[in-house]
Amino acid sequence: MTDRVVIKVGSKVLTRKDGTIDITRMSSLVDQIADLRRSGKEVILVSSGAVACGRSMLKVSKKLDSVDQRQLFSAIGQVRLINLYYQLFRDHGIRIGQVLTMKESFSTRREYLNQRNCMEVMLRSDVLPIVNENDTVSVTELMFTDNDELSSLIASMMDAETLILLSSVDGIYDGPPSDPESRVIPEVSVDADLSRYIQEEKSSLGRGGMSSKFSSARNAALEGIEVIIANGTRDDILTALAERPEQIPHTRFLPAAGVSRIKKWIAHSGGFAKGGVRINADAAKALRGPDAVSLLLVGVTSVDGDFEEGDIIPIQDENGVRIALGKSGYNSGEARKLLGARNQKPLVHYNYLFMEGKKDG
Repeated sequence: MTDRVVIKVGSKVLTRKDGTIDITRMSSLVDQIADLRRSGKEVILVSSGAVACGRSMLKVSKKLDSVDQRQLFSAIGQVRLINLYYQLFRDHGIRIGQVLTMKESFSTRREYLNQRNCMEVMLRSDVLPIVNENDTVSVTELMFTDNDELSSLIASMMDAETLILLSSVDGIYDGPPSDPESRVIPEVSVDADLSRYIQEEKSSLGRGGMSSKFSSARNAALEGIEVIIANGTRDDILTALAERPEQIPHTRFLPAAGVSRIKKWIAHSGGFAKGGVRINADAAKALRGPDAVSLLLVGVTSVDGDFEEGDIIPIQDENGVRIALGKSGYNSGEARKLLGARNQKPLVHYNYLFMEGKKDG
């Protein structure tokens, strides 16, 4: 592991079978994080567990729907969760800071940089950021898929070298985890297709599953981040990964060549993309090629929906498959008027273009 590490701890790692918080395991993880910091690592912790904490503290009326319950449990559970972390890290002389965020907070470059600056200041001040989604006010349709997605975004935003996803399994298996013949896949390249191995089972305490972990891990690896999926219920897992990784089962995603910070933001802005354009085969071939090229209007065949200059837009090939995201240099009205025109500035400049599935962005 290297200098800046993002560690995501899932709900099933932090809770017992009865749904209550496992203080012993939580304390052990804190001890290991403290050791990592003493060894010179900068650590950002993305921790689930607020809803599970709240659920174990309060019995509610069956009349409350799932959204109301999530907001209520999160509101009271986050207080207990962060207080537990405060007490445990205090024993090591470590100051912590709470960062509650929402998906909308990553939608504009300004908000993105504001969050990044906040956590950079915390790290420079020797404060350990503890991040979670603000479930109390997040709108359901705009929530992160789970904290795997959030931790991937945080790792990208903060230029982390390593992202560790701790769950209740040892990694990605080549078969059902319950099958004694199944084995953990030790290493994965960013272009590997593991869809046949991914199990869709999710935690009853959280929203995540292995499919989400694979997607989040692959996205981070494409951006040049080493990603490790490991079992957070194993004793001293973080210490083992740091000191003797060959002795502990886990899945490691090999990082691709790094991409620029602006492209990292664009890569994670797909959920906020507006409108879109469709391009011809020649333009798609050029974008997919090895050279750095911008998207010119001459290669655009149609403009969909409405968007403003500076918005992130999806770019589809002639078959309607999204192949890229980019920051538009025109609004949708201007783009329609200049459709197919030559000798115009690019619709999307290469510096603001992220190719999906391309190792160098």
